[in-house]
Parts: sequence; structure tokens; C-alpha cells
Amino acid sequence: SCGLNLTEGGSMMSGKSLLLKVILLGDGGVGKSSLMNRYVTDRFDSQSFHTIGVEFLNRDLEVDGRLVTLQIWDTAGQERFKSLRTPFYRGADCCLLTFAVNDLQSFQNLGCWKKEFMYYSDVKDPERFPFVVLGNKIDMEQREVGEDEARAWCEENGCCPYFETSAKDDTNVTAAFEAAVREVLAAEDQIDHALLSSTIDLHGNRKTSRASCC
Repeated sequence: SCGLNLTEGGSMMSGKSLLLKVILLGDGGVGKSSLMNRYVTDRFDSQSFHTIGVEFLNRDLEVDGRLVTLQIWDTAGQERFKSLRTPFYRGADCCLLTFAVNDLQSFQNLGCWKKEFMYYSDVKDPERFPFVVLGNKIDMEQREVGEDEARAWCEENGCCPYFETSAKDDTNVTAAFEAAVREVLAAEDQIDHALLSSTIDLHGNRKTSRASCC
């Protein structure tokens, strides 16, 4: 099978594990901490407090035969914590832009979060950097953001994958984080392929490419 499987007891994994750093960004109160805790510990705390600064948890996966340690960084969404969170953007392999479907302002701020991440993360190839968008709290009855509206935003912003999630009900949480892993691996495969192609070009017979156009 080519799915993603949890390994039994992360410390028992043998072989070299690929460490992938993913970072959750979005307004305060959209459920970033709850999503991380649901995915890693399978718990939901309705009384959770706002994150101060940053926190991270690890989860080990096996992806198509490759061992992956997913390091998930949860950040404080409030503006007053900006100086605490931004230094941790560097080295991220994927960014999970998160909003709450019952909070229109959190959706409208996605562009600001993306811009902030790109400014402080100093990624090498901004055009290809993988983002995944999460519309959380779909368990809430009152929605302020429609699914079509969210998908349209994703299409306009690099065709990011979009997932509607609920940390409370454990809806699409695993699928969202697995998508982040797949986005990173796909981006790395593209880079490897490009490097391989350029190496072949360097050693190939260039005379054959100079075909006459007459």
C-alpha cells in the first residue's frame, strides 16, 4: 500500500528518519493547538488556553516506505507575540495556514499570515513552497465562511490543498497533516528531478539540441 502508516512506538523505529518541520499559523483562537494535540495525542481539551510563543510536538510516520518524523510547531496567533513566533519560521518545510469557519476575520487574515511567513522564513524557492489551508471548527453550527469561498482563495494562492477540519470531532485532522507530508515530499521530488535533469544536460551532447529551424 502507498498510504501513510503510524509506526508502533516512535523510538523503536530503525533506519534514518526524515525530519520534516511543519508550522501552524493563523489567528488566535482558531484551534491550532487543538489540531496539533488531536493529531499527536488524540486528545481534545475544550478548556485550552492561548499559546504563548511557540510549542512543538513530534509524531513518527512511515510514508511509502520512508520514515518521517513530523515536527509540528504551534504558534501564538496574537499580534503581541509576533516577536516570539517569527524566529521559528526558518527551516519550516510546510506551512499550515489555519482559520475557523465561524470566524470571517480569521479567514480574511490568511493573506497576512502567508505574507508574514514568507518574510521571516527566508525560503529558497517561494513559488514552490508548500502551503496547506485548514478551515477548522466545522463542528460549529454558525458558519461565516463557505467552503467554495475558501477553495477559491486556495486556487488564487498557489492551488494549496484545502481541508475542512474539526479538532473536537477529529474530522480530517489526520488527512490534513498527511497532506502536508505529501506536499513536502512532492516538492522535494520535483527538486531532485530538476537537479537530475540539469546534471544530464551538462553531460549530454549539446550539438543535437541545435537543430536548424529552416
